[in-house]
Amino acid sequence: MSSAPTPQSVREIADGYAFTGPALDLGAVLLDGTAYADAQVRIPLAVLNRHGLVAGATGTGKTKTLQLIAEQLSAQGVPVFLADVKGDVSGISAPGAPGGRTATRAAEVGQSWAAQGCPAEFYALGGMGAGIPVRATVTDFGPLLLSKVLDLNETQESSLSLVFHYADRRGLELFDLKDLTAVIAHLTSPEGKEELKGIGGLSPATAGVILRALTVLENEGAGAFFGEPAFDTADLLRTAPDGRGVVSVLELPAVQDRPRLFSTFLMWLLADLYQGLPEVGDLDKPKLVFFFDEAHLLFKGASKAFLEAITQTVRLIRSKGVGIFLVTQTPKDVPADVLAQLGNRVQHALRAFTPDDAKALKATVSTFPRSSYDLGAVLTSLGTGEAVVTVLSEKGAPTPVAATRLRAPQSLMGPIEPAALQAAVDASPLTARYRDAIDRESAYEKLAARAAVPEEPVPAPEPEPAPREEKNGEKREEREAAGGLLGSLLNNPTVKSFARSAGRQLGQEISRSLFGTSKRRR
Repeated sequence: MSSAPTPQSVREIADGYAFTGPALDLGAVLLDGTAYADAQVRIPLAVLNRHGLVAGATGTGKTKTLQLIAEQLSAQGVPVFLADVKGDVSGISAPGAPGGRTATRAAEVGQSWAAQGCPAEFYALGGMGAGIPVRATVTDFGPLLLSKVLDLNETQESSLSLVFHYADRRGLELFDLKDLTAVIAHLTSPEGKEELKGIGGLSPATAGVILRALTVLENEGAGAFFGEPAFDTADLLRTAPDGRGVVSVLELPAVQDRPRLFSTFLMWLLADLYQGLPEVGDLDKPKLVFFFDEAHLLFKGASKAFLEAITQTVRLIRSKGVGIFLVTQTPKDVPADVLAQLGNRVQHALRAFTPDDAKALKATVSTFPRSSYDLGAVLTSLGTGEAVVTVLSEKGAPTPVAATRLRAPQSLMGPIEPAALQAAVDASPLTARYRDAIDRESAYEKLAARAAVPEEPVPAPEPEPAPREEKNGEKREEREAAGGLLGSLLNNPTVKSFARSAGRQLGQEISRSLFGTSKRRR
């Protein structure tokens, strides 16, 4: 801890972080290599639904920053979701190791450090790796997100949307990849082409591209993610019996070689939360804070429709009480319309070894409010566990830019033992609900059954009944005015058949959200 007098410039920065309500402690203001423990940098709890960005070069401490923020949120009763891409976040569930560099860091920033873990649940995509299996049905996932996973272009994406539309209208449930494959194969058959005449067509070439992409996805083992029981995102909003928020850790090391799958899955979680939660406006604390690691993978190669859906979801989910922190290397990885929604910024060190690095550094500096710092110099000289911070105040205004030496997490900075992780999964009340995959009757079985039954011959039209003889001078116009024509129409077999078909389609067609995901009824 520094014993030197606190400079006036440091005191002015600290005044910008002197909030009256509950806040998370990030660290101490840093100036010329010295941390001033009496000048604390904080984030108001109430503004965490205004989203944030944690950025920085590899090895600068982004993961530890997530851990620091997540454990304080949990202590405040806020559930947290973390994606563990590298397999080193599971330690958040265990107390940290005292002494050494942790004690030194705590003393430098004026932190009263005490080892403590958080209540945690561990998940894995489709059971690929350690964790409670998380699955989604193909119908729930929707065409836009699936197109991103399959790396389809916009034309192919449009064709896949047509396939979903057809399946929705015909009551063909798309639970897993074999259901989707069966529907596409059906729509390229003579019978399927006839059924599509009224709403468009699916070219054999496009169908072939989609089917090949589905086969590759299946062969990579990702097919295990699609199916039932589908994960209910409401399970991410739980608190422990002692009132602390549960930290949900998605273990992703087993699918590191499928980045498009896990980044798109994270977007599905957000889309599902968005459509399932009620509007609540601004709260004293968020309902959930969602950390989206490796966020640049989400935007890479995304279609215009997909980017528009991301932007709208990020903008609107704030009013549902959900905060999002995107985690990536530089702000330029994030589209400008999305970056504009991120009010809280923790920027770790950047490197400037190449012309591209220098350009990224200049772009990053331009995104910060004006300050007395030479940010270009500061951002290239920060050490591990140090960052430039600006957040929103309780009034919604940006705080002064503050170079900050961050606090040390109180939980274990590293992975827990595999046996401990497995024991936590086995003890979870959610394991019994999601562990075993099920395979209900769906599109694959229905289309197979239809193909096995020979088509019935079309019955000959019934002869028109003889006109009823008029009695007592009754006139045809009088019968029609009294409802006779309506009655005869409703009794007509053709009209009855059409009405039954329309009723079935209205009941079966699925209402879809921004991403084309199905709207779940809770």
